[in-house]
Amino acid sequence: MGLEIRPCKLRDANNYVAQHHRHNQPTNGHKFSVACYDGERLCGVAIAGQPVARLMDDGYTIEIRRVCTDGTRNACSILYAACVRAAKALGYHKVITYTLQTEPGTSVKAAGFQLACENCGGGWDRPSRPRENEQITMFGIVKKYSEGPKNRWEKLLK
Repeated sequence: MGLEIRPCKLRDANNYVAQHHRHNQPTNGHKFSVACYDGERLCGVAIAGQPVARLMDDGYTIEIRRVCTDGTRNACSILYAACVRAAKALGYHKVITYTLQTEPGTSVKAAGFQLACENCGGGWDRPSRPRENEQITMFGIVKKYSEGPKNRWEKLLK
């Protein structure tokens, strides 16, 4: 039996991200989420929403904000492709996503994305609007957002 895409509630996708993502926390909102199953085993999720960067939020661009799998072969690529198909069906013109520069981007490339910008990352803290990137939880201090250089990937739909 092959991999199958199914709809997913944000709460369930965020629970999966909290348990399995290497460097990111759950996201605070979405337009839609999808899950990837191998039989009845959940092997990954993707969360798509409004672009986080204000200048990218033109009403026709959607950002794949989280993709998280357990390492199942092809699950990442299938999740990216499912998000692209859903975005196109919903009338979006462009899909964007980000990877750390330390990640190869293999699954993003396999889903047809093109590298749009290198070194687009960093923290959210600015002199005009200070931001804390650490959160104290009962498990200790956790970084809320991954910092460092990122690559922005784009896929045009129109």
